[in-house]
Amino acid sequence: MRPPALLAALTRVVLLCLALLTIGCSQQTRFNATELTGADWGKDFALTDHHGKPRRLADFKGRVVVMFFGYTQCPDVCPATLANMRELMAALGAEAARVQVVFVTVDPERDTPQLLAAYVPAFHPSFLGLYGDAQATAAVAKEFKVFYHKQPGQTASSYSVDHSAGSYVFDPGGRLRLYLRHGETPQRIAQDLVRLLAGE
Repeated sequence: MRPPALLAALTRVVLLCLALLTIGCSQQTRFNATELTGADWGKDFALTDHHGKPRRLADFKGRVVVMFFGYTQCPDVCPATLANMRELMAALGAEAARVQVVFVTVDPERDTPQLLAAYVPAFHPSFLGLYGDAQATAAVAKEFKVFYHKQPGQTASSYSVDHSAGSYVFDPGGRLRLYLRHGETPQRIAQDLVRLLAGE
């Protein structure tokens, strides 16, 4: 029998997939990513950045925000996504100054502010690592229908964390607008972000 927490997380993933399919089928989209305009979830977060500053979505008003959930010891998806975001910033040129990438850790037990401060900006100096305690992490994951689950390792501290791999995009007004699938190209993401920056 699966643990109740895992079942709840899997349910959130299924609901997210259904929501994405419903939204995608119900409206004509001009974006490369899956459009989430009008979603009644993913409205805000209350976390702390790697400088120790409390952060909410309103702090980034006027900029497009790309939000990704992961952890610093992730062997593949997380570094690949952050490297992809670095290429995105290069593709955006001058418009990159109006884009904020945030990396939300789903491993608050190991991802200290000091570790996030060393890891996240290594990909791009403007990127921010966000963290919360276990309760805050669970709350923001629930708000964004994000799945994460600790997988035991050989020792108590060598566990891995299974987690959702997509990213969320907010427009300059702070509205959730897009879902980026893992592996989307920086060029196609840049096209979408330029449209949002232009007020679409």
